[in-house]
Amino acid sequence: MLSTILTKSFSKDTALLILRVITGTVLIHHGYEKLANIENFADAFVRPLHLPFPIFLSYLAAFSEIGGSWLLIIGLATRFGALAIVGTISVAIYHALVTSGFNIFLLELLLLYFASATSIALTGPGNFSLDEVIIRILKSEVVEETISSKKSKSSKDSEIKEKQSKGGFFQYLQENILSDTSN
Repeated sequence: MLSTILTKSFSKDTALLILRVITGTVLIHHGYEKLANIENFADAFVRPLHLPFPIFLSYLAAFSEIGGSWLLIIGLATRFGALAIVGTISVAIYHALVTSGFNIFLLELLLLYFASATSIALTGPGNFSLDEVIIRILKSEVVEETISSKKSKSSKDSEIKEKQSKGGFFQYLQENILSDTSN
């Protein structure tokens, strides 16, 4: 039992779970605050940057923080959620630099959110996530299809085409969208 807990993989997955849940939990309220008074947020943060469509961009920022935070917390499409947060926080860092210069008191929280979301986007959600559950289900379906195709060689051509079309989609999801399971 102790050796399982002390393994590198278990520690890494636990650390990613903690990072995901805490980052999402403490960031989500910022999105809800934006929605509470979207016009005020647009006036204070978007219009000073002279960006077009300030109300639309304010809603986009709020929903990316709320949606991205929920995706981090539950571990579903985690990299997508982390990238949404990275985008919003990048604009917030730019706003802080433009309006206040290099003020570490304004930047420190933004930089911590940026570092957390970037780390999650680069490493993936870890084994304790819905992404991992989905990948394991998809892998088991591909393995079952491979076994069944080996058993019945009479309709080999049709099954190979079916396997390639499904396997290609599952492989794309696994390799590009859901998570890194090579660890």
